[in-house]
Amino acid sequence: MGKKYTKKTRRSRRKSPARMRGKIVSRDEASVQLQLPIAEILAGIPDTVESLAAEAGLLVMKALIDEEVERRVGPRYAHAADRTGVRWGREDGHVVFAGRKVAFQRQRVRDRDGHEVELDRYRLFQANGRMQHAVAPRVLAGVSTRDYRATIDAVCDGYGIEKSSVSRHWKAASLAELRRLMERPLGELDLVAILIDGIEFHGFLLVVALGIDSGGRKHVLGLWPGATENTEVAKSLLADLVRRGLRMDQNYLFVLDGAAALRTAVEATFGRRAVVQRCQVHKERNVLAHLPPEYHATVRQRLRAAWGLKRYDDARAALKKLVEYLAELSVSASRSLEEALEETLTLHRLGVPESLRRTLRSTNPIESCFSTTRDLCHNVKRWRSEEMAQRWAGTMLQESERRCNRVKGYRELPLVIAALRGIETQEAAA
Repeated sequence: MGKKYTKKTRRSRRKSPARMRGKIVSRDEASVQLQLPIAEILAGIPDTVESLAAEAGLLVMKALIDEEVERRVGPRYAHAADRTGVRWGREDGHVVFAGRKVAFQRQRVRDRDGHEVELDRYRLFQANGRMQHAVAPRVLAGVSTRDYRATIDAVCDGYGIEKSSVSRHWKAASLAELRRLMERPLGELDLVAILIDGIEFHGFLLVVALGIDSGGRKHVLGLWPGATENTEVAKSLLADLVRRGLRMDQNYLFVLDGAAALRTAVEATFGRRAVVQRCQVHKERNVLAHLPPEYHATVRQRLRAAWGLKRYDDARAALKKLVEYLAELSVSASRSLEEALEETLTLHRLGVPESLRRTLRSTNPIESCFSTTRDLCHNVKRWRSEEMAQRWAGTMLQESERRCNRVKGYRELPLVIAALRGIETQEAAA
């Protein structure tokens, strides 16, 4: 009397499409047969052609798996003496097709010792990575996990498209994207400028490094949690860039947000090769924070007018006068501007044209990338952890990077490269 060793579950009782029939012609060529309901097609029944296409796709999967079985154990009923395995019945399973899991009855194979033989093609068609590849593009396009079911074509019956399941696949896909970002090699990038800034992202502070290459293209170099107020943390961020191939034998223009720890870490890591431009937007905020509101408009206007001057000497003289003016209003505001005066004029000193200076004078290109990232994350209603914020930000930043145009004034970047090399030559001569 036969015994039932496997308890039937709701999932195991799912049936494969009724018309799914495949036939192997030879080991080198597989064919599938499909009964076409010509009358239904001609009658214009909705989705008939799409359903037939889906059935054909499943038949192709079945034919490929059957071909692998035949390659492993030989033709059915052949009784070959040299075969290494035998067919061992069939089992209900699933494959990933059209963005969902579809019930699929697979052939089981055992070797001569009675051990189960895993079929490579079945594992390939069943891999969770296929679901992740189906889920990720839709989430990147702005579809929420709860609406995923409505975005896939109803060409066949399937499961695994509930909100919780889709969320798990998206979590795995976004984690893989974050890892890819954090392990991306940097040795092949011809970087000219590196911008580093701490960005508030849905209640969490993330430190982002953005590179601009000689062609004016943006590259997200890394994403780390926490602030840059700790020198050791800042050093570890830069050490990670070096570990991944950032060249140490050339000068870079570093545009920093003004954190003292980050400035110290850059100098400790790159030494004289680090040419620092202090973010003018951050410095403006810092200066105004020390002043009463009634002076903000005047000081803001004078700061921007000074930084907008073309010649370094003129801009420096205007800022010196502003330092004296601020000393009468607030000593702390005056000191704040004075301590960063020279580094806010690095681009002037290098002779960078105004069109490119507007891009490199601040860390706003990072904020521009994050603006797109926040738009892509608008469906998330609850941010549970820092790890979640990192996953979403890392994945969406890479999508934002793909959408970015070249920075404004990129045709003037050769002048920056020449200026940085001039500094390098002077240091070598000294």
